[in-house]
Amino acid sequence: MTAGADVQQRPANARRPPDPRRRSFWLLSLPSTVALALFLVVPLLLMAALSFRADLSGQLLAPFAPTLKQYQAAFASEGYWRLLGTSALIALGVAAISTLLAYPIAFFLAFRAGRRATIYLILLLVPFWTSYLLRVMAWKLMLGSEGVINSVLLGTGIIQTPLDALLYNRGAVVVTLVYVWIPFATLPILAAMGRIDDRLHDAAADLYASPWQQLRRVTLPLSLPGVVAAFFMVFIPTVGEYVTPLLVGGPSGTMFGNIIQDFFTRAANWPLGSALSMVMLGATLALVMVGFRVVQPRRLIGR
Repeated sequence: MTAGADVQQRPANARRPPDPRRRSFWLLSLPSTVALALFLVVPLLLMAALSFRADLSGQLLAPFAPTLKQYQAAFASEGYWRLLGTSALIALGVAAISTLLAYPIAFFLAFRAGRRATIYLILLLVPFWTSYLLRVMAWKLMLGSEGVINSVLLGTGIIQTPLDALLYNRGAVVVTLVYVWIPFATLPILAAMGRIDDRLHDAAADLYASPWQQLRRVTLPLSLPGVVAAFFMVFIPTVGEYVTPLLVGGPSGTMFGNIIQDFFTRAANWPLGSALSMVMLGATLALVMVGFRVVQPRRLIGR
């Protein structure tokens, strides 16, 4: 009664006592916020500013007169847009395939692995312990004319000469990127499945739902946010990928990121490379926004 009376007598405009957890939150988030600003926001702002320069004459940070010359060159070339569209389609296919292959892996780890789930998860993440370039080069050796696949096919007599079509094309790029991204795509799906209450499956089984019906009506709708997150987590970086196409794609597997790399390295035309980077960033963000508008995970799961 006394506590209730104190609450009633407290003025309406009285300030609440400071939450000690708020200070801890800001202290813990400060390092990551500073790192994000220094290594993401600041480089993006510098690249955006660089894209409005006519050329690189003078110092990089010297004052200059802004111009749209680089953007006019970027929008005037149909080849850039065609290559950007091709890169977006490749990223779409890689994201879809990676998500489809990662879903059963996440399902096994979440509901079937039991006590060994941690061991299997570590095995899934083992490729992260090696360099990204080494993993890509491994696929280059496997798909090459003297690689593992051709050696097996020649040894079994299926083919008489090595297949050159396995390497230096967009198919090799897709295969390599799918391999690289499957572990990344598994993690958000696994996190979403980890929040599903097992009693929902038991209730569905009590109502005579088959395992397939449980998957379709319980697991899939509740894990859909993780599926959407996995898809876009693969799609966004794949649009600007340039290392994998450079190593296993060759001239036939060139993507938009390779053009940007050439302007920053070989051509030394940083302003045009920055303009193309900003165009790619804007196009990718637009595609992601359209994707979220179309998919709407909250609507699909009935929230």
